[in-house]
Amino acid sequence: PLGDSEDRDSLVKALADGTIDCIATDHAPHTESDKSKSLSEAPYGVIGLETAFTICYTELVLKGIISLERLIDALSRRPREIYKLERVGLFDGSRADLVLIDLEKSRKVDPAEFKSKGRNTPFKGREVRGRIALTMYRGAISSILPNQ
Repeated sequence: PLGDSEDRDSLVKALADGTIDCIATDHAPHTESDKSKSLSEAPYGVIGLETAFTICYTELVLKGIISLERLIDALSRRPREIYKLERVGLFDGSRADLVLIDLEKSRKVDPAEFKSKGRNTPFKGREVRGRIALTMYRGAISSILPNQ
């Protein structure tokens, strides 16, 4: 949500045409007391991990800018390739790193529901679609997020 509309439109166009091939968040979960300092003293960044998929799904996929496959590729496969991480997926011998998403579920972004210590988000109150229902890491359920 930062920058002017021309900058945001250029970024979205670059993602859609493949110029940008990866979406990442630095996930800066600073506490409220950290962020309440003056602008020159407060640490940079906002929480991103807990809203990344739902915001991108709502704003990019549901608006027809990119496909769901392109979004998943930009959020997961391409970062793994760039950092030369082990390939994972639904194939024999792959470790089970999975995310279960309910694409029909809607919610309003409520920082009070975040699992992280950070609450600083520009998306507070925004209606989004797509609920992260479950994550699995190396075959073990690592989280079930009832409010996501």
